[in-house]
Amino acid sequence: MSDSAEPARRDATPTVVEPVPDLQLQLLIRLLGQDPRSSLPITLNIPGGVLYGDLIAHEAWKADWAQSLRRMEGPGAHLLAKFPETVDQIIDELHGEDGNGSQGLPRWIHLRSVTIVTGAKKPVTSPLWRARLADISGWSLGKPA
Repeated sequence: MSDSAEPARRDATPTVVEPVPDLQLQLLIRLLGQDPRSSLPITLNIPGGVLYGDLIAHEAWKADWAQSLRRMEGPGAHLLAKFPETVDQIIDELHGEDGNGSQGLPRWIHLRSVTIVTGAKKPVTSPLWRARLADISGWSLGKPA
């Protein structure tokens, strides 16, 4: 090994690399959050497949999620109905009033009426879906025909 390569090796420090969310998608979600009743059809590329549904605001997702939890039955089901609001209260305490951390930009995406297409024979559907924005590798407005 030559002496010229040696200094570069000693000076190299490990760098932690995290996925970076798409800024335009973050801004679109923030805009949508101004009217929790609104939604937009969207198609997303995710690890393992494609997903499409209606992009909704966090508040709309939280309301739908709380409603679905209230319909659950069994011991402890009454506790689940309080869960979405409890989570938001804790996040507000940890990160400040916007709950989004730095710059007030969202880090999560929320969809309703979702279809997930993978290598499986049949698509998988779900009434609600939530994911980290950093895990979205591509997106477009609209749904497949």
